Amino acid sequence: MKPVKEKKEAKPKAAPAAAKPRAAPKRTSKKERKPRPEKKALPPVKAIFNKGDAVMTPESVLKKRRRDDQIKAALDKHRLNAMKALRARRKTVFKRAEKYHNEYVAAERNEVRQRRQAKNAGNLYIAPEAKVVLAIRMRGIMRTHPKTTKILQLLRLRQLNNAVFIKVNHATMTMLRLVEPYVTYGAPNLKTVQELVYKRGFGKVNRSRIALNDNSVIAKELGKYGVICIEDIIHEIVTCGPHFKEVNNFLWPFKLNNPLGGWTDKGTHYTEGGDAGNREEGINVLVRRMN
Repeated sequence: MKPVKEKKEAKPKAAPAAAKPRAAPKRTSKKERKPRPEKKALPPVKAIFNKGDAVMTPESVLKKRRRDDQIKAALDKHRLNAMKALRARRKTVFKRAEKYHNEYVAAERNEVRQRRQAKNAGNLYIAPEAKVVLAIRMRGIMRTHPKTTKILQLLRLRQLNNAVFIKVNHATMTMLRLVEPYVTYGAPNLKTVQELVYKRGFGKVNRSRIALNDNSVIAKELGKYGVICIEDIIHEIVTCGPHFKEVNNFLWPFKLNNPLGGWTDKGTHYTEGGDAGNREEGINVLVRRMN
């Protein structure tokens, strides 16, 4: 049998020692305080990447910089060329406007001189027939014959109070006579053409109605015909120039208001006291009331 071990008696625990009071910190004067060590400044970022002779810049960044520089140089060159072309175009436009003004004044004086000569000789002066007429639609689509509707579409008179310039020839005059109850037309003078184009002139650009407030729009669309400004458009219409068809097709139909004071009688011909049909020089007075 194994001998049984005797259990040791547990010693009594000693009482915890009393806590010693903490000594108050010694106050040191400012002179005795040690200065704090200064923090070492980190080297600049530039120095880290430019330690050697070669600049450690990613190749993609360099390519982007070169590409941006090329694009900027191309844009600057394009702007410079555009400014030079604009200055040259302005000089050309000014010279053309002056030339057209002198031409209009000379034509007006020539007509006055011919009238005086005919009067002094006891003859009658008959002015040449108009080459261009201005047609205005004054009636709507109610109870309109299909043939009349088609002619009005061909003349670009699709809406009420629309106005267009039409070149005078046998075909156009025949069409106007067929739709006389729906339109009124006559020979416009220089002032009427200028007021219409300047105030209500819109161009057709990509089938969109664009205001003619910048000559660059005209030069872009009609530059190939030698028409670069609004004065060229007016001159082509007044004189019925060689590019009248292109210029007139470029112009959007003019949208006029109802005449000041209202219509007299749409269902009666102008010669009978109404509004429809050919009114010759009277179209200028009507346009003043509608513009």
